[in-house]
Amino acid sequence: MQEFFLLFIGAMFVNNIVLAQYLGNCPFIGTSKESGVAIGMGGAVVFVAVMATAITWLVQRHVLIPFGLGYLQTLAFILVIASLVQFVEMFLKKMVPPLYKSLGIFLPLITTNCAVMGIALICQREEFGLMKSVMFAFASGMGFLVALVLLAGIRERLAVRRLPIAMRGTPIGLVMAGLMSLAFFAFKGMI
Repeated sequence: MQEFFLLFIGAMFVNNIVLAQYLGNCPFIGTSKESGVAIGMGGAVVFVAVMATAITWLVQRHVLIPFGLGYLQTLAFILVIASLVQFVEMFLKKMVPPLYKSLGIFLPLITTNCAVMGIALICQREEFGLMKSVMFAFASGMGFLVALVLLAGIRERLAVRRLPIAMRGTPIGLVMAGLMSLAFFAFKGMI
């Protein structure tokens, strides 16, 4: 039980997928302008990361390794992630049209989001079991969600402040992301 708790805390805070490992920066900066959009994108990433990690774990263990097709790992993982993102996109378009419209181009970009692929590959590299892989994926996705919502909150407050023209928009977002990354490095001593 303690092992899972440490894995969860480690993946969410200490080795945060976006702030400590620098994976998934495009949707992190692109969808962090509004809290509602950030929550939607974070939720989509959590879902896709968990499902993709579980499916890729099964594909790796029961198809690629037994048949000696390990060299197709990247291709197989991308196909799994792309299929899941299509499912999420169809679901949001049908059930939550405002969120679908607000996510715009960033929703299909989850397919190429290196955070989702990175989570799946880390689970394979560390040779986690299925349950541990799913827990790691959930914690990593939640870490992405927490970082995204925090940055969205900061950027919403900065949007109403007077800033130099050169710092408005993406530049201040990158500065804040860097400062958040430094703050999250304080968690390194925890585990």
